[in-house]
Amino acid sequence: MTNLPRKIISTNRKAFHDYTIFDKFVAGIVLTGTEIKSIRKGGVNLKDSFAKIEENEVFLYNCNIAPYEQGNIYNHEPERIRKLLLNKKEILKMLGKIKKENYTIVPLELFLINGYAKLEIGLAKGKKLYDKREDIAKKSQARDMQRAMKK
Repeated sequence: MTNLPRKIISTNRKAFHDYTIFDKFVAGIVLTGTEIKSIRKGGVNLKDSFAKIEENEVFLYNCNIAPYEQGNIYNHEPERIRKLLLNKKEILKMLGKIKKENYTIVPLELFLINGYAKLEIGLAKGKKLYDKREDIAKKSQARDMQRAMKK
């Protein structure tokens, strides 16, 4: 599946800033009606979204998929709860880490593969303020090094 071309629709930059990502999974999404058309147009916002495991199923919360313009009465609710499709082994692995090490499930990227919408989710732990400052300092040092190398 990694060899197939991905068309990235939306990325959650805030997740990489606020969390340390430890493990990544690719999940399918259960969509209704006009949601896939809206996704293809790029009307997705993952900024404040998160996922929860309930009764051995994974659900995505607060993911805003904008209503489709030509959808009329068949349009979907923008922030409804969506089910994510994962293998049972993957769900149990995530559940174990969540309970044992206090991780959270954060959506990282929404993309299309062969016309199917997929969501990359990550097991993450929240960063403290000093961790964020440290990351910003490292990025600025790397940027300065790149500028020096060009000259």
